[in-house]
Amino acid sequence: MDVATFVSSVFNHQLPFRVEAYDGSVAEPGVDSPANAVTLRILRREAITRVLTHPGELGVARAYVAGDLDVDGDLEPILSLDLPPVRQLLSPGNVRALLDSVGLLALRPIEPPGIEARVGGVLHSRSRDRQAVSHHYDVSNTFYEMILGPSMTYSCAVFAHDDDTLETAQRRKVDLVARKLDLKPGDRLLDVGSGWGTMAIHAAQTYGASVVGVTLSEEQRRYATERAKREGVDDLVEFRLQDFRDVTDGPFDAISSIGMSEHVGRRSLPAYSQLMFDLLKPGGRFLNHAIGRPVSFDDDPRPGKLEEFRRQFQIAAGLRRPSRTASPFIDRYVFPDGELHEVGTMVTMFQARGFEVRHLESLREHYARTLREWVVNLDKRFDEAVDDVGIERARVWRLYMLGSAVGFERHHLEIHQILCARPIEGRSDLPLRPQFEPDF
Repeated sequence: MDVATFVSSVFNHQLPFRVEAYDGSVAEPGVDSPANAVTLRILRREAITRVLTHPGELGVARAYVAGDLDVDGDLEPILSLDLPPVRQLLSPGNVRALLDSVGLLALRPIEPPGIEARVGGVLHSRSRDRQAVSHHYDVSNTFYEMILGPSMTYSCAVFAHDDDTLETAQRRKVDLVARKLDLKPGDRLLDVGSGWGTMAIHAAQTYGASVVGVTLSEEQRRYATERAKREGVDDLVEFRLQDFRDVTDGPFDAISSIGMSEHVGRRSLPAYSQLMFDLLKPGGRFLNHAIGRPVSFDDDPRPGKLEEFRRQFQIAAGLRRPSRTASPFIDRYVFPDGELHEVGTMVTMFQARGFEVRHLESLREHYARTLREWVVNLDKRFDEAVDDVGIERARVWRLYMLGSAVGFERHHLEIHQILCARPIEGRSDLPLRPQFEPDF
C-alpha cells in the first residue's frame, strides 16, 4: 500500500483533502469534499514515523512543526475535522500494509523537534514554573509585537462592534477589568501575571492606581518597565520578576489575574485562591480571567489523596502528562504544564477560601475572534517572524492560535471572568445592579 492510499483508507476513501506523498503517490478528495479542498503534502518518511510512534495529535503536530508534512492552502479545514479514532488509523491491516511499503525502520522513534519543551523538577514547583513560563514568553518581544500588535495584550479582547479593531477591543478588555475592580485614585492593585504591562499601565494612567505587577518572564518585566517609563507612569507602576507565591506586601485594594491561573495546577489551586484572599483587604475585589474547559461527567473536583499523589508522582517522573491540558501539542510546544479547569471548579475553590463570587462572564466568542486577529497579524509578517524566531516556532504559533480559535468556536474551550469580593461582616458593598461595561 502506498502512503497516499494508506491515508485515504483511514478516511474510508472519502478524503476531505488531497494527499501528495514523497513516494509519488496521490489520493484525491472524496466526491463530497469542497471543490477547493486543501492538499496535505507528506514530504518525508519521518512524517509516517512520527505518526506511528506517537499516534494522534502529537505525532501529526511534530511532523508539521519539523516540516515533514505541509499543507497547501488554509490549515483550518484540517483543524476543523473530526478525525477518525486512533484504533482505525492503526488497525492491524492498515499498519501491516503500510509497513510493507515504508519498511520496519519507520517504527524506530526519532527525536522530536528541538523547540519541544523540556522542563524538569516537581510539577508546579517554583523552579519548574519558571522554566515553563520562560519557554513560552522569553522568546522574542519583537515576535510578540508582530502577533499581538501595539497593545501587547496576550489575552482575550472584548469586542462591542463588528468593526472594532483589535487595539480598541484590547483597551476595552483592560478597562472592563478596571471597572469590575472599581479602581480609584490611590488604590493599590496587584496584577498577577502582568505580561508586557498593559493592564498595569492602563490602571495607572486612567484610574490613578498604584500597581505592582509580577511575572516570571524577564523579557516581559524588562519590556513592561521600559514601557511604563515611556508612558510616564513609572512612578505609579512597579514590575517585579517574582513568583506570585512570594508576594508578601499586601494588603491590596484590588487584584487582577488575567491569563495566569491556567499555569496554576489543580493541586495548587487551593493555595492560589487562599493567597489571593489573604493579599486582598476586606472589602476589596479580585478578578480572575482564565481559559477553561467544559465539564465532563468523569470530572472529580476532589480526588482522593492517594490518587492525586500517584498522579503527581507520575507527572513529575515524566510518566504522565497533566490530564487537564488543552491538548498534547499545546502542552509540549506552547504552555508546558498548563492545566485548564472548568468554571464550576474555580467558583467552588474561590468561595471555599472565603470569597463571595459576585459576577461571572463568558467571553468564549470574543477569544475566537481575538485569536483569528492574531493569526492575520502573523500571516502578514510570517517571513519576518521566521527570521526572528525560526520556522519551527513560527509554525507552532500559527498552528496553536488557529487550532485554539476553532476550539473556542466549537466549545472545546471556554474563557470566563470571575469577579470576587472579600466580604466585611457579610457585606461585599457592590451596587445592587452594577454596570461594568466601558462606554466605548
